[in-house]
Amino acid sequence: MPYPIEEKFVVAVASSALFNLEESDKVFQEKGEEEYRKYQRENEGVVLEPGVAFPLIKRLLMINGQEPNDQPVEVVLMSRNDPDTGLRVFKSIEHHKLSISRAAFVAGGNPFIYMEAFNASLFLSANLSDVRAALSKGLPAAQVFPTQFVDDEDEQELRIAFDFDGIIADDSSEGIYQNLGMQRFHENEKQKANEALPPGPLIKFFGEIARLQQREWEKKQKDASYNPRVRIAIATARNAPAHERVVTTLRSLGIRVDEAFFLGGIEKGRVLKVLRPHIFFDDQVSHIEGVSSVSPSAHVPFGVTNMEDITTPPPQTGV
Repeated sequence: MPYPIEEKFVVAVASSALFNLEESDKVFQEKGEEEYRKYQRENEGVVLEPGVAFPLIKRLLMINGQEPNDQPVEVVLMSRNDPDTGLRVFKSIEHHKLSISRAAFVAGGNPFIYMEAFNASLFLSANLSDVRAALSKGLPAAQVFPTQFVDDEDEQELRIAFDFDGIIADDSSEGIYQNLGMQRFHENEKQKANEALPPGPLIKFFGEIARLQQREWEKKQKDASYNPRVRIAIATARNAPAHERVVTTLRSLGIRVDEAFFLGGIEKGRVLKVLRPHIFFDDQVSHIEGVSSVSPSAHVPFGVTNMEDITTPPPQTGV
């Protein structure tokens, strides 16, 4: 009987997001593919250090229980490596005790094209070109940024924070702000306060996380001593009167978030430093740059705020 991947909450992660590949990527960029291949074989037994997405992936996998009917989460490795050079990544996965057993190695190709085959609701990578290409095809993807975040190994809670416009919702309201200014933006949002916004690029992932959260709440209802392990937050530059449309949109989706911050221009890093999410998604590089030092962060280069090329992207990776 085929494995029921269509019943799982699947996240696809590139090796460049899961592990710190700065050293090996430097070999690839400076000396070429053959030297890179040789380097990976020689260092096959050297364990790779955790990357930006590692805390998220580890905690997602911790949601799975021991019984087959209690394993809702699946993580798939998607890599530009071939199986030979990718062996080091799988050895590192084994060392870190991550229950990842499925992968797509595409030998320099675009791994995200297999997202739908694996039922993936998100693709995380450090490769900006891959992320942009995935989004252009309507696939949910985000580029991780370097971080100094140190995870607390003693806690089990998974915290995920989202920007709203350009992430959960589309950027139609953001376009009004960018083109017509704050006053017209607020007028539009007040007028349409009871009208839900169309879905944004990460709506599938947002919905899957919400279903995982609901599953945790149901466990709490059956066992009062159980502590739900999934916490969802929204951190948006919106403030009153534009806040009401956020609530309207969430209600239309049937999704409840645990925390919402309507910041009205206050730096998002100020609240995210307290919340300590295991990943934060935003469509604006300026917001990511202000947060990534305190929290693992991922940029979604979508919509009107990303019409121009990013001038100072983080280092690219070929793997």
